Amino acid sequence: MSEEDKELEVIKKRMLRELMEGRKEVLDKPIEVGDHNIEEVVKKNPLVIVDCWAVWCPPCRLLAPVIDELAKRYAGKVVFGKLDVDVNPATVEKYAIMEVPTLLVFKNGNYMGKIIGYRPLPQLEELIRRYL
Repeated sequence: MSEEDKELEVIKKRMLRELMEGRKEVLDKPIEVGDHNIEEVVKKNPLVIVDCWAVWCPPCRLLAPVIDELAKRYAGKVVFGKLDVDVNPATVEKYAIMEVPTLLVFKNGNYMGKIIGYRPLPQLEELIRRYL
């Protein structure tokens, strides 16, 4: 192998390492969010939608597959979180969550508002696109 080939090989390896180190994990499913980490998740990601739900809530169960699908469609653009209201009282109080399901919307670390109640996928997708 010539000196030029060796040098090119070193450059290729360095560039590959730099690319791999700079690569962010793309989330294509909702993550668990709670009182302990919601602020961190919101600060680390440009657009976060947190699904506030409860085990005993039938509309929440209807919304779950919609959120899963949106997480796949908007992987790399929107981070979706799931927050159980029964075990996260601080967040429930802070954002005055009175009904479930409620979606909390955060953009660039700022609370933008909430979407209350079940929405079908096309309607929810239209609302989300407004924040992109």
